[in-house]
Amino acid sequence: MAELNGGQIAALQLRAAGIDTVFGVVAGPMIEVFAGAQEAGLKVVNCRHEENAGFMASAWGYVKGKPGVVIAGSGPGMTNTVTPMHVATASAMPLVVLGGSTYARHRGIGGFQECDQMAFAAPGCKQTFQVDSTERIAELVYLALGKSAAGRPGAIYVDFPGNFVAQRIDESRARLREHAPEVTRAFPDPNGIDRIAEMLAGAKSPLIIVGKGAAWANGSAALTRLVNLGIPYISSPMARGVIDDDNPYFMNGARGMALRGADAIVMIGGRFNWIFSMGRASRLHPDVRLAQIDIEPEEMFNGSNLAIGIVADAAVAAEQLAQALSTRRLNQATEQWLAVLRAKRDENAAASEAVMASDASPIDPHRLVRDVRDVLPRNASIAVDGEVIMGICRTLLPSFGARSRLNAGTTGCMGTGAPYAIGAALAAPDRPSVAVLGDYAFGAAAMSIETAMRVGAKAVFVVSNNEGIAGHGIQDRMMPPNSPRIASLLPANYEKMAEMVDGHAERVEDPADIKPALERALASDRISLVHVRTDPKASRLGGASYLG
Repeated sequence: MAELNGGQIAALQLRAAGIDTVFGVVAGPMIEVFAGAQEAGLKVVNCRHEENAGFMASAWGYVKGKPGVVIAGSGPGMTNTVTPMHVATASAMPLVVLGGSTYARHRGIGGFQECDQMAFAAPGCKQTFQVDSTERIAELVYLALGKSAAGRPGAIYVDFPGNFVAQRIDESRARLREHAPEVTRAFPDPNGIDRIAEMLAGAKSPLIIVGKGAAWANGSAALTRLVNLGIPYISSPMARGVIDDDNPYFMNGARGMALRGADAIVMIGGRFNWIFSMGRASRLHPDVRLAQIDIEPEEMFNGSNLAIGIVADAAVAAEQLAQALSTRRLNQATEQWLAVLRAKRDENAAASEAVMASDASPIDPHRLVRDVRDVLPRNASIAVDGEVIMGICRTLLPSFGARSRLNAGTTGCMGTGAPYAIGAALAAPDRPSVAVLGDYAFGAAAMSIETAMRVGAKAVFVVSNNEGIAGHGIQDRMMPPNSPRIASLLPANYEKMAEMVDGHAERVEDPADIKPALERALASDRISLVHVRTDPKASRLGGASYLG
């Protein structure tokens, strides 16, 4: 039989598991893995930086519903993947990093790029593995892929000492794992479902919160049935679109009132973390009862005063909860609660539309977001990244369809938007992929535009250039008077980045030109950048930061 090196074995195991795309930066001692991936017919996306590779892979995997895979070289190459691993684990996105490391015989005596990569990876991962023989490579890759997507998704790190990558063994000793087990979904305790159904039915002001775990569980149909029984809901930023944002029971437009006024809240597939004020009583109704449905049992012990927790798959639990509620009558006061929320939502929407209609120059970022909203097709994948612009998009830019919205996520990590849009474009090339980015956020990953052009990822980058971090707001509000403008950036010609790689480039300074520029970019069928000069003094409605 033929002989295979460790890199070929890893690639063949990836292919056997249904992975057809890998990301990374070509570097030793993992060159055999990259070569093996090409030989096995996988698409290899060679990036300019491992951090961008990690974010692209995370988005690819999240959109695809399977693990994203990064291949990284040793030392600094691997440590550059630590942030994407941390972000993926905190944001429940499946990611596997295959990191090359120093040859075993050189460890402890100053080997090339030697460092304790397992120690670097561990805090940001669900689990770490280290290859201890070439024969075990297939098994360890198989385990990493399975564990990254099982339960609550996250990152898995596999360390590849260079000697095991280069070593060749007989094909019969590779022991590829061709089949994964069929794992049934975790069903909820029927008693728990009945208790939550009674809680919602008896509440005067019930509320459902949808988290991105419901998106991962493909819970759209079940959750839509549940809320359509007459229960208002809000969603976490990356859960937008699990239930289409034009659903009449969607209340993100009255989010503050919904959280403060609800006397019964059920969290489905999300966490009571900073995004929801940790579920603390000081930010909620004084008599609120809280319930949570999550795949992770430990999540039930958090900052909130939780009454009941159900460990279950979000889609299955939502379906059973909908069935249990369909035989119950909601409290008559719920209709009044809905009317109050709808009035507040519509009032806020009217105020937003007035600002979004601005013809001012420099362009108000709310106007930019309105025009993006009006131009984007319903099936678009949307990535948002920045400070002011992400806060505006979170409020005003709708999504339709599960796993169609990507943003800074639980960690609030800036620099994700551009690579997320590229990963989404590669995962779903039949759908438009658009990133709405602040200039600072775009700059953190700007060279990924070259990667996108080279690999055929036809994303559209919309760069809102307000000349700095939160425009001039941080500088003006928080820095000493007449101090150097350290929070401000040059008014660079970002459209030149697209021209540099023969992509489609647009520069917009007149608000009337936004829509035509966006339409041309979407129709260009290549990587595009629409550079929009926005008002450096503008902040999002209410003046609040996304991260505040």
